[in-house]
Order: sequence, then C-alpha cells, then structure tokens
Amino acid sequence: MPRTARDVVFIDGVRTPFGKAGGLYAETRADDLVVRAIRELLRRNPQLPPERVDEVAIAATTQTGDQGLTIGRSAAVLAGLPKSVPGYAIDRMCAGAMTAVTTTASGIAFGAYDVAIAGGVEHMGRHPMGEGVDPNPRFLAEKLVDPSALVMGCTAENLHDRFPQITKERADAYAVRSQQKVAAAYAAGKIQPDLVPTAIRSAEKGWGLATEDEPPRPTTTMADLAKLKTPFRPHGKVTAGNAAGINDGATACLLAAEDVAAELGLTARMRLVDYAFAGVEPEVMGLGPVPATEKVLARNSLTMDDIGLIEINEAFAVQVLAFLEHFKIADDDPRVNPWGGAIAFGHPLASSGVRLMTQLSRLFAERTDVRYGLTTMCVGMGMGGTVLWENLAWEGAK
Repeated sequence: MPRTARDVVFIDGVRTPFGKAGGLYAETRADDLVVRAIRELLRRNPQLPPERVDEVAIAATTQTGDQGLTIGRSAAVLAGLPKSVPGYAIDRMCAGAMTAVTTTASGIAFGAYDVAIAGGVEHMGRHPMGEGVDPNPRFLAEKLVDPSALVMGCTAENLHDRFPQITKERADAYAVRSQQKVAAAYAAGKIQPDLVPTAIRSAEKGWGLATEDEPPRPTTTMADLAKLKTPFRPHGKVTAGNAAGINDGATACLLAAEDVAAELGLTARMRLVDYAFAGVEPEVMGLGPVPATEKVLARNSLTMDDIGLIEINEAFAVQVLAFLEHFKIADDDPRVNPWGGAIAFGHPLASSGVRLMTQLSRLFAERTDVRYGLTTMCVGMGMGGTVLWENLAWEGAK
C-alpha cells in the first residue's frame, strides 16, 4: 500500500547534569540516569498519555552491566511506562542518541509510530570506552585501517597532520572560547532548563543532588592549556584541555508526528527536515561531519549560508576546526555552538546527540530569525552524522 511520509517534530529534550568519570556519578547506576531523564520528559509533558508512547530507543556504546539488558526496554519499565511500551538498545558510538532519534523518527514518518522517546546514556567511569572489545586481527593484518584508527586521540593528532594550518594554538583558543561560552550561558540561565536534578549517592558522603554539569572549567586560559601534556604523541597537539573529557550522563527526548503532537496538545519546537550519515577513513574519523553535512545540504538544495545555527559536538577542537575550514566558516562564527560545547560540558559518548538537539531547540525559540539549524558530530571508526532541523518559531512562517 503506498504511503505518504509524515512530518516529525521534536517536542522536548532533557538531560542529567554531566559528570566527570569517577566524580558525581561514581556510585550511581547508568540505567538510573536514563530512567531519571525519561521520567522528567513525562513529567514535563503531562498531556501525553504514557500508553501513547510507541517506542523507547536508548543508545549506549558499551552495552554491558548497568548499560546492558536491552537498555531501552529495561529503562522504559523502570521509568514506569506501561508494559505495553516496547524498547530497544542502539549503538553508533558517539552518535548513538542521534541514531536513536533518526531511527525512531523514520518509523514515525513511515507511520509505524506516532510518538517515541529517544536518548542515550554513557557511564564512562564504570564502562571505559572499548571495555570488552576484541578487534578482529584482520583490521591490522590486512591493513584495512591504520593502527591509530582505534584510538580516538590519535585520530585527532592525524587531523592536525593533515591540516597543519590548524595549529595547537588555534585548537587551544577554540577550547578557551568553548569554556567561556558555557560559563556565560550558565550565568544567563540558558543551560539550567535542560537539566534534570539527579539523586547521587556516596557510601562515604551519603545522598546528594546533581544540579549542574561537573566538567566545565570556566577560568581556563591559553597559558593553562599550553602547560598540558600531549598523551597521544610526544610533542603532539591534542591535550585534555582541547578535547572533550571522559564523562557520565544521560539524555532523552520526545518525538512525534506533527499531526499527533497537535492532537495531544504537545508543543513542537522544531521539525526534522533530513539527516545523513557518512563514512570516512577511520584514522581521520573527525572528518565525518563534512560528507554527512554535504549530503544533507545537497539533497535539500541548501548551502551553509542558509544555516543559521550549528550545534557540532566538540570531541576534539581540531575536528571542529577542520569542519569549519571545509565550509569556510570562521573559528569564532557566532552560529557555531553559541552556548558552548562538549569541550566544556563533557561528552558521555552515546548520549551527546540529544544534548545537541535539545540545545538547538532552545536556541531556536530565542532566534526566530533563524529557519534552519544543524546538529552534527563525528563518530568512532570513521563516520559522521548530521541532522537538519527547521525552526517552528521562524518568523518567516507567520
């Protein structure tokens, strides 16, 4: 039977405050983090009958322990959703939550779902990146990938090699600006609406409440960053200061068909226009957002001049700068991460895609002059993902 694709809208997004590995959430379970986010979504949107949720897709890069057991389904049950609501786990490394959104959104567009919850969780303190992984020896024996491809910091050093004009000083300057933008956004109350106060427990200190991100370092200076070690290469350029940290956290968002959102009285913030994923050489995985973005722009007859806001995940400063150079965007272009990015907030791998989307949706509400925005990120093993969004508050639509 022929079908007509339905428009998919982003209703709401929330996240736990992000913690440092071994910090805020050292004694808190990963599944409890994402359950907290799901419950908050339902609390903030009381018009939505829980039984109308058709799917729960939750991403985790390391699907074991408290991030295992088909975490989308187990989190749905733990969050109190009806047992009739199914769920599943998904993995595309750093783009896990982004893929949870695009996959469930595709189901909504096709007509298989009306409403879905998508998100991600990563407790890197309990489950370090690569835990339990057993790479096939053929990768190296048959020279399918460069040996550096499996170490993300090494892939960032490779980008510096490929683009020598992206110096350590440029990367450090970008990192300092990210810290400053996050501090300014916090001071202006821009970040707090996204955050879900989350109970934390310590055997030594007892119970507490996480209410803000732990990783930001607002007083960071160029002089501070110049002193840091380069752990991935002697005399290299990638440091803990110009890269995202090792973090814990969870995100969740609510998606719906546009007509269903109207029927239920849910406020739609932005419309999903298109998305693309692309592959690149794994040893320069930071280039992934470039072909993914080119695909999306070309399919929609747009150029970067049509894009008013860009939320790009800051896995490494050099990776962001390579993207900006390709599209001839200045390092300090105000369209790019206006409220800062992962270098300051942190990057709990599979959860970060929805942080980008939630932040973009709030920026859209303030920037009614902007019609289109992008969320984009690089992905381990040589990939990139980009989602194109339309601002439903755009003044030109009135």
